[in-house]
Amino acid sequence: MSQTGSIIIKTPEEIELMRQAGRILASIIKELKRSLKSGITTKDIDVKAEALIAGHKVLPAFKGYRGFPGCTCVSVNQEVVHGIPGKRILKDGDIISIDVGIISDGYYSDTAVTVGLGSISDELKKLLTVAQTSLQKGIEQAVVDNHLSDISSAIQTYVESHDFSVVRDFVGHGIGKALHEDPEIPNFGLPHMGPVLKEGMVFAIEPMVNLGTWQTKTLEDGWTVVTKDGKPSAHFEHTVAITKKGPEILTE
Repeated sequence: MSQTGSIIIKTPEEIELMRQAGRILASIIKELKRSLKSGITTKDIDVKAEALIAGHKVLPAFKGYRGFPGCTCVSVNQEVVHGIPGKRILKDGDIISIDVGIISDGYYSDTAVTVGLGSISDELKKLLTVAQTSLQKGIEQAVVDNHLSDISSAIQTYVESHDFSVVRDFVGHGIGKALHEDPEIPNFGLPHMGPVLKEGMVFAIEPMVNLGTWQTKTLEDGWTVVTKDGKPSAHFEHTVAITKKGPEILTE
């Protein structure tokens, strides 16, 4: 481990540990996606996640983090991020964002996906496709000698070209022995600015894409973030290592 400015550079050994964590997390979120159906509650998703995490003999990254009560953040429709699992019942036509993290051998891994339940509108299908593709566009810029804002700019440019908006109040982040390390990774901004990317940096890149305005507000529970105009939002995230050969998605 070394540092470039405030950004921690991981050794190959550390990245291998994060690779193993990412594989476990990828299998967990795959099972959670498979379990989604109309009639279950957001709490049911969290209970399933906790069992899967325990089954892999790893730790939940979110439970107890700054007092958060769940192993997962489950955000439905107009909820952007940080939805607290509870009594809300899922129904056909909903879109559900599941954000989950684990700690394995002292290293964090973080991923998120948004899924449509049953038959969703064409507008929502497009929202999900654009949000997921914007993540890929950002990841493509996570290469040695690019600048950090090249990731941000690629996401924003792609999203806005489809007349959607990117959330500005919440950002991606570095990740490693802590869930949130430097740098912050906005999903908007001009290209060719900020730190130069180096081999061994590991980022959680996570665009949040809204059907309407980019503006958000936090509900009275102190956690759940919703769109200000009440329109739906989608969230996708991968943990990504910067390598000589290009970006490596650790949570795939």
